[in-house]
Amino acid sequence: MGSGRSLPLPVVFIPSYRAEDIQQNQGAMAVRIQVPKGTQDILPGEVEKWHYVEEMMRKVAFQYGFQEIRTPLFEHTELFQRGIGTTTDVVEKEMYTFEDKGERSLTLRPEGTAGAARAFIEHSYVARPQPTKFYYIGPIFRYERPQAGRYRQHHQFGVEIFGSPQPIADAEVIILALDLFSRLGLADLTVKLNNIGCPTCRQSYRQALIDYLTPASADLCADCRNRLTRNPLRVLDCKQDTCQTIVANAPTITQHLCLGCLDHFGRVLDYLRAADVKYEVDPKIVRGLDYYTRTVFEIVYSGLGAQSTVCGGGRYDNLIKTVGGSDTPGVGFGMGIERLLLTLEKNGCYLPSESGPDLYIAAIGDEALEKAFAAMYDLRNAGVHVVTDLMGRSLKAQLKYADKIKARYVAVLGEAELAAGQVQLKQMDGGEDIVIALPNLADWIVEKLGFDANKEEVK
Repeated sequence: MGSGRSLPLPVVFIPSYRAEDIQQNQGAMAVRIQVPKGTQDILPGEVEKWHYVEEMMRKVAFQYGFQEIRTPLFEHTELFQRGIGTTTDVVEKEMYTFEDKGERSLTLRPEGTAGAARAFIEHSYVARPQPTKFYYIGPIFRYERPQAGRYRQHHQFGVEIFGSPQPIADAEVIILALDLFSRLGLADLTVKLNNIGCPTCRQSYRQALIDYLTPASADLCADCRNRLTRNPLRVLDCKQDTCQTIVANAPTITQHLCLGCLDHFGRVLDYLRAADVKYEVDPKIVRGLDYYTRTVFEIVYSGLGAQSTVCGGGRYDNLIKTVGGSDTPGVGFGMGIERLLLTLEKNGCYLPSESGPDLYIAAIGDEALEKAFAAMYDLRNAGVHVVTDLMGRSLKAQLKYADKIKARYVAVLGEAELAAGQVQLKQMDGGEDIVIALPNLADWIVEKLGFDANKEEVK
């Protein structure tokens, strides 16, 4: 891909602690290092929600015929310069770009599509049966102002269809996103979409937009004045109030679409109507990345306020060629997982919480602990979530600990139980205490909790 050093970019680093600051604190209280601004730790009690949502994403993607792809966290900077576009906010302001020891310019990935396109080219997927359908789940890095559901390191689920120019592919990725939201329990979503044309018909619109904006250029923000002649469509995407006021009455792309783009858009709408999808045509939607052509869309949830978009995407028929491949169409979307989780919580949708073990074995003495350790192998092999004491606690302390971690059952194994080859089994929610032969413990727990032969809890 090359060094990517032809276009200098700002190198963005998160502030760190100086070595002299740390040295001055040696022998005293150590410097407390906190998580960098715009990032977060995902801890037990929260990570279970992530597992649930990610598993649903994988399930839906699989059912729609998509295969998972995992690309590097960093790529050559040139990939994003060429793929995303040098006049976008992402490339101009938001990328984490650095030089490695070989003086190569590298960038932490700010979005997923360019990397998927690079992988499609590099691994000769164009020679395989088409279309190619990828999905990915992973972290994205953008230096921007942290806000509700958006972090400088956030996570994204995305899908890409390479190889199909047909409108049905556009409709399929929109339907997939809506299907996922529906299965997660989300309602009150709106699909907003637009057609921003192809390179041919976009030229006339570009000039019309320049003619409209030029008289008001002095009132545009500094970024938009710079974009006016370089890429005037970016002005439509500006979030500054003054710029939004100016573009409110700007000419729309729909007045300049060629017959091919009009037909494509009409067929996309036909497919959405066939699937009973409610949508709004919004001529102001252009998306923030330069690789988009024809269909662009956003799925919004009004309960999030100003930052209401939970999914966005569209068609990018020139991307593969732009980053060095053959002329291959594509369409896809990306959705932020943090924002999705926030939306699910605001909407009162089901999200799992931290759960305790199925069984805690309270073993007293070394011999009992050895027996418990051996028994746990069979229990875990049967799919049971089981733990025992690792701290040398007394029986009273172990029972108190089992209650704190919300264990469903406690099996007490002491000298008397060892001699009899039994365990005392206590149901922690107030059920009866029973005595079970130690060799039968795994079978009893499996039957009681309802596990199948595949070691998965029966729902």
